[in-house]
Amino acid sequence: MIDSKREKLILVASIFIVGLCSIIYELLISTTSSYFLGNSIKQFSIIIGVYMAAMGLGAYLSRLIKKDLLYKFIQVEILLGVIGGISVPFLYFTFSQVDYSSFNWIVILVIGVIGTLTGLEIPLLTGVMEKLYPSDKNLSNVLSLDYLGALAATLIFPFFLLPWVGVFLSSLIFGFVNVGVGFMNLWVFKDKIDSGKRKVLWGTMAVVTLLFIASLFLSEKMLNHWHDDLYRDRIVYQQTTPYQTLVVTKGKEDVRLYIDRVIQFSSVDEYRYHESLVHLPMSLSPYKKRVLILGGGEALAAREVLEHNEVEEVYIVDIDPAMFELSKTNPYIKSLNGDCLSNPKVKTIAQDAMVFLMENEDLFDVIISDLPDPTNDNIARLYSQEFYTLAKMRLSPNGVLVTQATSPFHTTSTFWCIDSTLKSAGFNHTYPYHAYVPSFGEWGFILASNNELDYQSISFKGLKTKYLEEDKIEKLFSFEKDVIIDNIPHNTLDNPILLEYYLKDWERWSREKITF
Repeated sequence: MIDSKREKLILVASIFIVGLCSIIYELLISTTSSYFLGNSIKQFSIIIGVYMAAMGLGAYLSRLIKKDLLYKFIQVEILLGVIGGISVPFLYFTFSQVDYSSFNWIVILVIGVIGTLTGLEIPLLTGVMEKLYPSDKNLSNVLSLDYLGALAATLIFPFFLLPWVGVFLSSLIFGFVNVGVGFMNLWVFKDKIDSGKRKVLWGTMAVVTLLFIASLFLSEKMLNHWHDDLYRDRIVYQQTTPYQTLVVTKGKEDVRLYIDRVIQFSSVDEYRYHESLVHLPMSLSPYKKRVLILGGGEALAAREVLEHNEVEEVYIVDIDPAMFELSKTNPYIKSLNGDCLSNPKVKTIAQDAMVFLMENEDLFDVIISDLPDPTNDNIARLYSQEFYTLAKMRLSPNGVLVTQATSPFHTTSTFWCIDSTLKSAGFNHTYPYHAYVPSFGEWGFILASNNELDYQSISFKGLKTKYLEEDKIEKLFSFEKDVIIDNIPHNTLDNPILLEYYLKDWERWSREKITF
């Protein structure tokens, strides 16, 4: 009787855990693919579709297994644990070795194999239960527990694994868990498996367990080695937050910040970018007492804003509180921003930019949108008609808005789509301009206002600019005809075409791996 209860408990636990692991693998691979390829909606949709179809294939193939169901189930758990466990490390490695298209197919192949093995689990477990404990309720019981495991996975992944463990280590941990399911069943049901097959399973499991233990101990070194290959300079700071991965590198006199592997600035030339972003709208706005910076948590734009003596309040809205903490405490970043977050004029708000614009009803004389490039759906919405309409509502009657707008040369369609979107939001006048930032290449910005702006009247008197010169301002607003696109559709929440433009633009130009 005791053995019967223990056996039932192990089977129940196995069903719950395999349901948990299967969804975890799906989420891990979807997230990893989105990190590297961008367009999270597309990546999640493809991976979910392939995964479900592969599960169906696995369920169909299970009908070919007529005997030794328990033995076959343990084999599947070991194999699934190995493939699922190394899936993310394998994708990290292959990303640095292959091109964009090849990586896409590798992701599909990996999730297809995992889905097929997952599809075998439930039919095999149901068969085992039916053989040991015949009941017409076995299938419903198995599916109920499997779905509960899936629910647990969807809660554990975003609130614990992603922010605190990371996808790389989570993959290894849950691979080990999958193998552990096989171990539990082998230990409890060892008398129900042929002795020769039992020895093979024990030997295989011992080897796999040793490999996993070694991998878990070496995971940090493996990840650091991968980072060293990806970043050209020495990493002096890295942190994965609930929102993003922050990396600071140092090489000679060059300090760089990367968010999700995309460079945000280089200390060698960041002044070109931030002077161009800040001083043009600040100089054109008749009033500049209250300034709102959306993004820009590293406080380099705020540093330039504070050059204007008329400024009384600067609000920086960045979704990630860790970004503010980095800017306040990291000696490299703090030195670059002049410790301006300690200035009483500066107020930091850790909140989504769109939520802030929806909830805050204050008006600002200048709004500076210093957001990351639209590499995924979540960021692309911050370049939408709806977003700019909200920003326009928070702009004082004579105020000026400026946004960084990606590269007018490498991402031409993206640049002019942002211009079109600002116009669709109701701004009467937009003024695209560009500046050369060596770390980025030719970079674009767009001014927007309800009033006509005379950029030829811009004066930098009293400002300590290293790049901008008054007699060369007109050149910034001049574009060669091969980088001008007219009548391009605008970006909306319902139809986020900007993301497609951005990904296609970079795929067209990139001769190296794309690092989103």
